[in-house]
Amino acid sequence: MTTLDTASTAVSTALLEDFSLEMTGKDVPRLEEARDTIPQGTRINVTFLGNEDLRMRLDAARAVKRLGFVPVPHVSARRLGSRADFEQFLTGLHTDGTCDNVFAVGGDPASPEGPYEDSLSLIESGLLQEYGVRHVGVSGYPEGHPAIPGDVLWSVLRDKSAALAAQGLDGGIITQFGFDVDPVLAWIERVRDEGIALPVRIGVPGPAGVRRLMAYAARFGVGTSAAIAKKYGLSLSNLMGTAGPDRFLHALAEGYDPVRHGEVKIHFYTFGGLRATSEWIARFRKDHHG
Repeated sequence: MTTLDTASTAVSTALLEDFSLEMTGKDVPRLEEARDTIPQGTRINVTFLGNEDLRMRLDAARAVKRLGFVPVPHVSARRLGSRADFEQFLTGLHTDGTCDNVFAVGGDPASPEGPYEDSLSLIESGLLQEYGVRHVGVSGYPEGHPAIPGDVLWSVLRDKSAALAAQGLDGGIITQFGFDVDPVLAWIERVRDEGIALPVRIGVPGPAGVRRLMAYAARFGVGTSAAIAKKYGLSLSNLMGTAGPDRFLHALAEGYDPVRHGEVKIHFYTFGGLRATSEWIARFRKDHHG
């Protein structure tokens, strides 16, 4: 068996054993279409965007559960206008039985619409566990954040890890997606050096039109140089093509060391392509089954 074969096997049997997906509140019809290609029990994150309302978010989480998956609703701190808004959302999740897992994020608005400035304030509010939340995901930024200095990102991540422990909540980190494995693995090593033992889900872009992919990358400050794009099989000259994360996952498997990096899994950003992503994962796992 060659090194590449070994790496592929490692990806399919370990890193892709328990992948997670992301969808928006408007993606319920797409989830219905993809349901037969997604393993039952898969964690599916449901975004908290400005163009979605409470009903849409709750309906999406309920649909995820109804179809046999694990809903992970996002809570966007700066989009919550009041404590009452936060409690209304948590009440809805609790009533629907979709409150076990949430993902706490600061959100896009530059200034808070209410009393919650960041995801740490949501964790420290005490409301999450009061409404039955048991596991809280938080963000990680291996390539930095366009609006937040690196030292602040590290300080905040340490604080969130400590706050989750203090509140008695399980947690995990989901990273922003990138195209280059090296900074991701280096960042995870730093996470462990900082004493943060939370499991990490590495954000990976699912197969999507490259034009759309690059637009998302630019928005989130992810490195998309032509050299990196070419390294992972993305064609900047043929922007109407599609790209799957094959090479990224192979490189990740070759560089991943459980001793140094701890528990690592994969989170796919689907960009609306739930079926395309889930079918791609199924093919990849079948082709590289060890």
